[in-house]
Amino acid sequence: MSASITGNDVIRVEGAPAPVGAYPHARRVGDLLFLSGIGSRVPGSNDIAADFEGQCRQVFANVRTVLEASGSRFEDLVDVTVFLTDMKNHFATYNRLYAEAFAGVDACRTTVEVNALPTAIAIELKCVAHVAS
Repeated sequence: MSASITGNDVIRVEGAPAPVGAYPHARRVGDLLFLSGIGSRVPGSNDIAADFEGQCRQVFANVRTVLEASGSRFEDLVDVTVFLTDMKNHFATYNRLYAEAFAGVDACRTTVEVNALPTAIAIELKCVAHVAS
């Protein structure tokens, strides 16, 4: 995976799903990395897993891809905001899989329900991470 980092620290990652609007995958400001909302589409194909568990696993992988291409890692996350389209039916599954994928990560976390996301996905993450200087 490669990242294109411009002079103003705007980051676009080749191995991540393409943004669905006019925004980069991430932006670095000082020693903080701000990730745009990242969904569960499969990079390259934009396919979406048929089941919610598959979407969770894919969105976590997509976040990891952007973090690593930007010089950061899961352990460097400081804040994660999660958007679910069906809190009642999906929170327990998401919470279990998050605990597995983010084991040892002490990031703050907020989970909110939204009516819809820009594509047919059921989960999206917005993250802030620390990047070593």
